[in-house]
Amino acid sequence: MKLAKDAGSWIVLVVSLLWLMLSCVMAAQETTAKSSRAKSVSTESGAINMPEGMTKDQGDAILTELKAIHQLLLNPQNAATPKPAPTAPVADKVQMKLASGWFSIGRDDAPVTMVEFTDYQCPFCRKYHIDTFAVLKKNYIDTGKVRFISRDLPLEFHPFSQKAAEAARCAGDQDKFWELRDRMIINSTDLSHDAVLRMAQSDSLDMTSFRACLDGDKYKAEVQKDAADAGALGISGTPSFVIGKSSKGLLDGDRVVGAVPLSVFDTEIHKFLPSNP
Repeated sequence: MKLAKDAGSWIVLVVSLLWLMLSCVMAAQETTAKSSRAKSVSTESGAINMPEGMTKDQGDAILTELKAIHQLLLNPQNAATPKPAPTAPVADKVQMKLASGWFSIGRDDAPVTMVEFTDYQCPFCRKYHIDTFAVLKKNYIDTGKVRFISRDLPLEFHPFSQKAAEAARCAGDQDKFWELRDRMIINSTDLSHDAVLRMAQSDSLDMTSFRACLDGDKYKAEVQKDAADAGALGISGTPSFVIGKSSKGLLDGDRVVGAVPLSVFDTEIHKFLPSNP
């Protein structure tokens, strides 16, 4: 009986992994149809033609996920502990404009501002959220040291991430942004339309208003604006962060890429805290 149960679990896992691979291929094919030119990305097993409209970082992200799938199949005992995506240099100087209306928690006058660009389907965003965010919230946000801002960067090869980002903003119309955001990130393996509706219902949202907002693409342009702003900052992968000091509508700080260890965030935040916070 135990063998049969294990086999059933693996069937579900394999089907899920194949679905992810198919979504990546479909996204690539759709982009290829828009451009006849392609560029080649080298892998250990040969070269894969990537569409010109896809950035190198996005192509690398696809390859990273596919390699992770391969490793999971070879080493199933590691399936529950995904490793963060390889990152470029941990921190780079960057400056970004701040705008009113962004979803934030923490004191408005906190000495440090931290902005996250997230993709609701990204497994590394989920890892960061589960492993690190709660500690950062307890140690820095709840103590008035950090103001945390959430922004969106839905990646093209994650088919449900755009609508999930819109859904969170629709929940924000009913003051439930953070509740639905948290629920969707934790349950990021299923963000289909019906699944998101069930999550919204679990958060006691007015479903008539929520459906109208989501199905009417009310926040589509705002989500796309976040993605464009990320690109202007040289950010193309998730999760990515900008951590620093803000003044007169500008945030000057460091760009941090990936689900890096808590110690990296500790170092970055303390770099911008006053001498005696």
